[in-house]
Amino acid sequence: MAHDHSHHDHPHDHDASCAHAHARAAALPEALATAQAACAERGVRLTPIRRTVLEALLESHAPLGAYEILDALNAKDADDKPGESKSGRGLAPIAIYRALDFLIEQGFVHKLESRNAFTACPHAHAPHDLVAFLICDACGGVDEVSPAPLAQAVTRMLAQEGFAPRRQVLEITGTCAHCHG
Repeated sequence: MAHDHSHHDHPHDHDASCAHAHARAAALPEALATAQAACAERGVRLTPIRRTVLEALLESHAPLGAYEILDALNAKDADDKPGESKSGRGLAPIAIYRALDFLIEQGFVHKLESRNAFTACPHAHAPHDLVAFLICDACGGVDEVSPAPLAQAVTRMLAQEGFAPRRQVLEITGTCAHCHG
């Protein structure tokens, strides 16, 4: 069972000393390398903008909306060269959305429909595997699990119904062990 221990604090309550934030940061280089290798193997390109969006999501231990990603990238761009961005202008929202579409299609990012936000996926599962997100109402944290028995049960149910899924994402809201315990 894949389990993402990179528990997220509420987006407006980041704690850099959080063990989950450290785990997420430690996974970043390997997750980027895995994405790069997967793209090469699949014959697709992890362009600079796609890589930058993925990196922004990997750096955050909270799910981000598209405009939050845009703001973070434009702020980072301005920090790199004060007074001017690398491109000479801010990134356009359409560039972020196109990058997110690619990253979702490749299985590197998931969209949390209930939050209209995106979270990086450091796991090496197939792009269309069943993924369950445990979303904490108290802290905004998101844990990702892919339990084989659940996936098998859903696959059987879909086959019985003759339904061909395009995407399989299950969102479960409640209180995480950190907040509950």
